[in-house]
Amino acid sequence: MTIASARVRTLKDAPEHPDGRYILYWMQSSQRADFNPALEFALEAANQRNLPLLVAFGLTDDYPEANARHYAFMLQGLQDVRQRLARRGVGFVLRRGVPDAVALELSREAALVICDAGYLRVQRLWRRRLAEALDRRLIRVEGDVVAPIALVSNKHEYAARTIRPRIHRVMDEHIAPLRPRPVARPDDLGFVSDIDLSDVETALRALRIDHSCPPVKRFRGGEGEARARLSHFLNGGLADYASARGKPEAAAVSYLSPYLHFGQISPVEIALAVRQSEFGPSESRATFLEELIVRRELAINHVWWAPDYDQYDGLPDWARATLAAHSGDSRPYVYSAEALEQGLTHDRYWNAAMSEMKATGYMHNRLRMYWGKKILQWSVSPQAAFETVLALNNRYLLDGRDANSYANVGWIFGLHDRPWPPQPVFGTVRSMGPNTFKSFDAEAYVAQVAALEAAEAG
Repeated sequence: MTIASARVRTLKDAPEHPDGRYILYWMQSSQRADFNPALEFALEAANQRNLPLLVAFGLTDDYPEANARHYAFMLQGLQDVRQRLARRGVGFVLRRGVPDAVALELSREAALVICDAGYLRVQRLWRRRLAEALDRRLIRVEGDVVAPIALVSNKHEYAARTIRPRIHRVMDEHIAPLRPRPVARPDDLGFVSDIDLSDVETALRALRIDHSCPPVKRFRGGEGEARARLSHFLNGGLADYASARGKPEAAAVSYLSPYLHFGQISPVEIALAVRQSEFGPSESRATFLEELIVRRELAINHVWWAPDYDQYDGLPDWARATLAAHSGDSRPYVYSAEALEQGLTHDRYWNAAMSEMKATGYMHNRLRMYWGKKILQWSVSPQAAFETVLALNNRYLLDGRDANSYANVGWIFGLHDRPWPPQPVFGTVRSMGPNTFKSFDAEAYVAQVAALEAAEAG
């Protein structure tokens, strides 16, 4: 099928370059070679002009808060991209530098430039700067949401209940297969990458990044890995998702959030597969799609419309007011950010969750909520708690520094929620306590984390 027009936006309305040697697709957020609307749109453009397509990625050494753990996962994915594009006859080049500067340099011989969409502050800045500097047409194709954001809402949505009907109104027409385009002119451009992706470990060591947070073994990057996890989920966890998704020890979740964060799998591809699955009952499919589409795209709405999405002052007024009113309340325990990072609290279940995050780059969503709420309760102030939660989230989680992460951290402090009966420290912000552990086998979870830590160390 054709690319939906709602996914396509012209960022620079300028003429194409008549002497361009190729069409350039600046790949940055949608890091995959299949089920990628921006790539297929670029291939259509190349075929129509009888030009080869060049896919380029700009690798910056200083992406905010990223470290070796994140870069290793991303490089593994880009290695997969390069191999898959080569099989399709499409050229791929990785250049070190600020991504928009890389795209601008490679655009000088391009007839037309295509890019994908980014929602965070730095991602939007890159695209804006390229549009300002470019002297030829730049088209953005949005491929990492189910419902294109411009169709859904033109304002910051208060909660899932306010955005849900807006998404449901348009999402069905966008949950559709994406046909891979043929390649009329195979790559013959001869571009050479700055880094050899055939050896990810060597490539990683060459980067001037924070190497103190190491890569993990539990998750390997790449769209092939993402599809393997999706297949495993469809044939296993999906059947019990509605009833077991809140049980960390049950492994009933998809584990796809790191792959979605790096654009290594399309949410539309996932939604199609879940809808068509024969193994999951309708309740489980509906529950999963609510998380994948409504909740995830509520988070994207948040970072798109809230310029201070990563700041304490960006929290709802009512939440900051009630937390301020209770900032002097006695806390049952007070821990420093360093003690929390080392997992040195009285709560062995909380410590296990912290250990899982540090060792494997992942934490189950139920425990992320409890983990964050306890940091709020155990910190000297709500502002200090916010800084600690966000810093740990972004440092250790593979899906940190993501729209979902910023919304989830905000939720701990009242974002996308409503006032609850008042509690000490929390005020009317929702709290979580020991009853959290009555809904699943907490001892089994602790044992599971110990085994995961041993596997990482082995």
